[in-house]
This record gives sequence, structure tokens and C-alpha cells, in this order.
Amino acid sequence: MSTTALPASAPAPAPMSVFERYLTVWVLLCIVVGIALGQLLPGPFQAVGRMEFAKVNIPVGLLIWVMIIPMLLKVDFSALHQVKQHWRGIGVTLFINWAVKPFTMAFLGWLFVRQVFAPYLPAGQLDSYVAGLILLAAAPCTAMVFVWSRLTHGHPLFTLSQVALNDTIMVFAFAPIVALLLGLSSITVPWDTLLTSVVLYIVAPVAIAQVWRKALLARGQAAFDAALEKIGPLSIAALLATLVLLFAFQGEAILKQPLVIAMLAVPILIQVAFNSALAYWLNRKLGESHSVACPSALIGASNFFELAVAAAISLFGFESGAALATVVGVLIEVPVMLLVVRVVNRSKAWYESGVHAR
Repeated sequence: MSTTALPASAPAPAPMSVFERYLTVWVLLCIVVGIALGQLLPGPFQAVGRMEFAKVNIPVGLLIWVMIIPMLLKVDFSALHQVKQHWRGIGVTLFINWAVKPFTMAFLGWLFVRQVFAPYLPAGQLDSYVAGLILLAAAPCTAMVFVWSRLTHGHPLFTLSQVALNDTIMVFAFAPIVALLLGLSSITVPWDTLLTSVVLYIVAPVAIAQVWRKALLARGQAAFDAALEKIGPLSIAALLATLVLLFAFQGEAILKQPLVIAMLAVPILIQVAFNSALAYWLNRKLGESHSVACPSALIGASNFFELAVAAAISLFGFESGAALATVVGVLIEVPVMLLVVRVVNRSKAWYESGVHAR
């Protein structure tokens, strides 16, 4: 375990909350509740779906902000000056996040959605499913990474600086990468909606979170930590409420083809396994420490699913296959990432034998 002390502004490495640890259970409950409510009360949910302004659903937009802003409060952009201290690990993670993951997901989406599972999926939703998978892979995880890093005894300063750098890049790179891959997949790119989504769900929340963070830290670290503890459950509650709305709209499609979620999970699972293994192996080949390789592998494999859900709803709507595909990412995030945590922890001796042999 790294003995480097956390700086005053670093996120506190708190244990996983009950909501985080059992997120998969809550998502499954949201599926059941959402489908049931959508079938029993179609009118109210259709009314919510019509509450739009400039193609943005107002209730969901508010829920997304409540979901994302508390997570972005943990990001300290002043940590960017620490990037050079672990340049090999930073380089590996950037390579995986921006040069490998979105493109491999686009390929896996084409392979499984348009080829292997195409006969078993709704023909009219194939493009939308691929788009959702691309959106899921195009944004690196921001908040949960701190949890995964702690569980692997990851280097806290590396994790902090990597997340700050990824969030900075995401402001500028998310829209172009998504547009490129949607274009390569022959999916029409609504540029105005895409850019609006970037402003609404990346730029504005980052700005609000940083102003709020500065105000809280001005009152002391204890006040900052207390505020994070209070608003943390709100973030998860907003996520779950959004999922209930999504499944209320998706219920009919899921009831007709209940295996659609399992089929969409296949490319996501393969992507996580491939990207985490590649990042872990590259860090070992470059001689990086295990405390850096672990969070590097986890950041390389996990996704900013909150942003993906928001962008999918804005670009394609509640009832789209894209929205459903991003929600599958939420469903399997925790159990899959906990499995990756277990693998990198158990392989520490193997990892270090290769590093020390250099």
C-alpha cells in the first residue's frame, strides 16, 4: 500500500456505501418498479416525457445534475501538476481511455449487435443500441474510480491527477469522438444536440462543482467532507429515479424481448476485461508500480455511465435503444469492477515479479 499522505484537497477514501455496494440490486429493483409503473400508469410517464425544452427533458436534466455534480465535487483540478510524477501510468491510461476503449466498443457493438445477436434484437433499434454502447465507452469514469482505487490500495495522488486530467480532456474530446464513431457506424449525428449535451452535462456541472468545491473548502476540510457525506445519497437517489423513468418507457420492449439486456451486456463485459487487462499489462511492461497499475487498469475499464445515460436520453430519447444500452452499463458496473479489483489484488505477486525483474 502506498504510504503517501493524501493532500488536504484530495477526496477522502471512504468505504463503499450501502447504495454503492448493492448498486446492482437497486438497479434491478428499478427495472421491476419502472416496468410495472409504466404499464400501470402510462399517462403520467408520457406527460413527463413531453416536458422538453430544446430537445432536453427537463425532469431528467435536473436529475442528471443532482447525479453528476456531487461526483464532480471530488475532482481537484489543481492536481494536474502531479501528472508528471507518474507519466508512464498516466500515458497508459490516456492511451486506453481515448485511443482504445471507444474504438474497441464501436467494433464490439458492430460485431455483437449487428452481426451475432441481430436476428434476436429489434431491427429498428440496432443502430441505437450501438450508439448507446459508444456513448458508454467514450467517457472515462469520474467518481467511482476513487472507490476502486481505495479497494486496490492505489496511489491516491495518481488517481486524483488522472481523474482531473481525464475530466479536462473530456470537455474537449467527448463530442468529437462520439461524432466520429457514430459517423463510422453510419448513425446520423445531431451535432446541435450533441454539443448541447456536452455543455449541459460536462461543462456546466464541472463549473458549478468547482465553484461549490472552492466555497466548501474555504470553510475547512471537515465542512467539505461533511457536505460530501450529506449529498452523496442524493446522487444515487437521482440515478435510481432516472432509471425508474427509463424503464417505465422501456418496459414494453423489455417484456417482449427479455434477453435484450443480457445480449447488450456481452460487449460491455468483453470491453471491461480487455481494457483492464491491457492497461494492467502495459503498466507492468513499463515498470510502473502496482499501486499505480491498479487504478490505471480500473480507470481504463470503467465508464462515466451517468454522462452516458444523460447523453443517450438527449440524443435519442427515453424510449431509444441507446438509453437502454447505457443503463445496462449501470447494471453491471459494480459487480464487474469488483471482479477486476479482486483480480489485480490477487495478482500483485505476479505483477511485481515482472517489474522487479527489469
